[in-house]
Amino acid sequence: MSVVKFNVLTVPEGGGATLEERFSKRAGLVEGQPGFEEFMLLRPVEGTDRYLVYTRWKDEESFQQWLESSAFKSGHAEAAKDAAAGQGQGHGHGHGHGHGHGGPAATGSELWGFEVVQHVGGGGA
Repeated sequence: MSVVKFNVLTVPEGGGATLEERFSKRAGLVEGQPGFEEFMLLRPVEGTDRYLVYTRWKDEESFQQWLESSAFKSGHAEAAKDAAAGQGQGHGHGHGHGHGHGGPAATGSELWGFEVVQHVGGGGA
């Protein structure tokens, strides 16, 4: 049974473009991982400042292996490097305090996990 993980990122006003740019630079890192099924970065449109990073995995073990992978660590190291640009220091993985071109793009992060009980696919994107 597939599992879904949401990384819920609180992004200050004006920080969304920075977050989106950092994720676009990491494109391709997760797609080749064993058990990976789907990724989406979801931008808030009303009533919230939280972005959702959605991933779906074959099982919990596949997700845990991704967390331990060199691709995951490399992607987060690059985000920390981007976050440090212009500040002289990084704060982990690019989603911590502050926003703009230097510094992390999000002020908070939490992980939500779910098992897929029902799934209906469509013909569209």
